[in-house]
Amino acid sequence: MTDRPVRVLLADDQPLVRSGLRVIMADHPDLEVVGEAATGAEAVQLVGDVSPDVVVMDIRMPGMDGIEATRWITAGPATARVLVLTTFDEDDHVYGALRAGASGFVVKDMALDDILAAIRVVAAGDALIAPGVTRRLIADFVGHPAVAPKRAPRPVEGITEREREVLTLVGSGRSNTEIAEDLFITVATAKSHVSRLLTKLGARDRVQLVITAYEAGLVTLPR
Repeated sequence: MTDRPVRVLLADDQPLVRSGLRVIMADHPDLEVVGEAATGAEAVQLVGDVSPDVVVMDIRMPGMDGIEATRWITAGPATARVLVLTTFDEDDHVYGALRAGASGFVVKDMALDDILAAIRVVAAGDALIAPGVTRRLIADFVGHPAVAPKRAPRPVEGITEREREVLTLVGSGRSNTEIAEDLFITVATAKSHVSRLLTKLGARDRVQLVITAYEAGLVTLPR
């Protein structure tokens, strides 16, 4: 961790949203707005130009939307992490954005301090959403027919049986401490298993592991 500010790119087609976030961040020396984009295409271009740590990405933008822009950013050489900005009650595309590589999401009507805290969490390399909350949110979207139609489970290969157990517990919303208790191992060992899963499965963070667990059929959705 360095002492330099977290470099933030704001991508939203609403100037008022970008302006509000920029003004608030100006009062926080650990956060620095290094660019603004009004479209997904602009966001992709600016990521290469200004090298942000975090892109705060709206989903609904003209031309290339936030999901496609997220896919381009996370698939490219840049190390920027994407924090999706959405209207949770209306937007059925959050799950798609997470699958595209986003590290989490914030809701536009959240308190600004919470949005700033989320940017810091994502910049630190963590998933935005706490494990228990992740389970509920991902379950909502996976169970939504318009977002994730029923499909055959995707097999997960290249992991050990113990790692499969850990992946199942991560998908169930268990924290590292809870995983350690469930499997009678130390918290450090649980963290090591999660870290190896991230590497083996090419997952950017814990949110991506949750999605993998659901897609592999390791977790049963509540009905």
